Formats: sequence, structure tokens, C-alpha cells
Amino acid sequence: MSTVRSALVVTAHPDDVDFGAAGTVAVWTSAGIEVSYCVCTSGEASGDGSPEMAAVRESEQRAAAAEVGVHDVTFLGYPDGMVTPSLELRRDITRVIRRVRPDRVLTWSPEINWDFVPTTHPDHRAVGEAAFAAVYPDARNPYAHRALLLEEGWQPWAVRELWLADGPADKRNHAVDVTDVFDRKMAALRSHASQAGATSDGIEQALRQGLGSTAARFGLLDGRLAESFQVVDTSR
Repeated sequence: MSTVRSALVVTAHPDDVDFGAAGTVAVWTSAGIEVSYCVCTSGEASGDGSPEMAAVRESEQRAAAAEVGVHDVTFLGYPDGMVTPSLELRRDITRVIRRVRPDRVLTWSPEINWDFVPTTHPDHRAVGEAAFAAVYPDARNPYAHRALLLEEGWQPWAVRELWLADGPADKRNHAVDVTDVFDRKMAALRSHASQAGATSDGIEQALRQGLGSTAARFGLLDGRLAESFQVVDTSR
């Protein structure tokens, strides 16, 4: 990781990163990597459905981000539950990539995880597809979304690595040992009081079981916990 200076995590909703990758983010920030979040919706189609829910969930996500060392959080404001991999979303993610200039982008897989359908939300897959297109080719192509360069001044940027979360298990080729930062992952999750506050103990038990199985599958020692990803080389 010594050659990676910055990373960007692109998700559909507040709390997606904390369930799927907050341990990995904590490992990165502990190693000195500057991590930013781009959250495409504000998660307003959840909780009590009140008009204040978007603001509540944005506040919770910022608090959760701070628990794992992240202080740059961008919300794009797309409607929760109705995200599509549109040119507009690709443009907006491209803008964030060109601003952050990350070596690494982590987002959700555009493929279905048939082993655990509850996490395969259509918004997740749409954001993954749009983020993949933003990484390649949009962010590096000066002629893609021309106004970003000509009117806003955002210079092209080539991301070296794309990390995909929650894809099909047989395509995951990399695991991150998160045992030593699991308490920080849980602190981030508990920040989402509107979603997980009353059930955090059950969530912790389920995560320990799932992450323990992942660690065993990748050959880590007994008792370790790991998050897994499909890592794609996008440097070429």
C-alpha cells in the first residue's frame, strides 16, 4: 500500500460502505491513505420516511466516516431507490474522481451476488456500473463530459485500481484482514442509529460470522476476520 496515496469509495446509500468495507477503509487510513467518500443518494427512502430523513442519514454517514478516519464526504443527491447508471451519474462521479485524484476506487459490483441477494440492491448495481464507467474511460478521457474540463477546469485522471465489493464470490480475488479494526467498523455502523442502532448486537454477531468465513476461505488464521473484493487493474 506504500504506493497508494489516496482512495475514493463510491456507494449508493449511507451505511453501504460501513456494512461492506469500513474495516478495509480503516486499514487504509491507518496506513496513511487519504480516503474520500462519494454517496450517490441520501438514503431518504428509509427509516420513518420523514422529510428530515435525508439530513439525518447524511449526518450519520459523516459521523460514521469519521470513526474510520474519513473526513471528505460528498453526497450527489440522486433519488434513493431510483438510481440508474445514467450519463449524468457517470459525469458526477467523474467530477469527484478528477477532484480527489485517487489511486484506487472502491465501489459496488454491477453484478448480482446470488449467494446473498439482500445486499444486491438495484441502486448498488447501478452505482457500480456508473462508477466503473467513470473510472474507465470517462475520468481519464478529456473529451468525456467536456464541460468538466472546459467549463469547470477538472483535469483528466487515470485511476490505477478498481475494487468491487459484494460481487459474485467466485470473482473475489483479494481479502483484507480487518480483525484489528473491527471495533472501528462497528463504531461506524452504530453511527447509523436510524438504521442499525437497535439491532447492532445482532449485526455484530452476523458480521463476525460472515467475516470469519471469508477469512477462512482466503486462508487466514483461525479467528481472523476479513472483507473480500474483486480487484481490477485499471492502470493500462
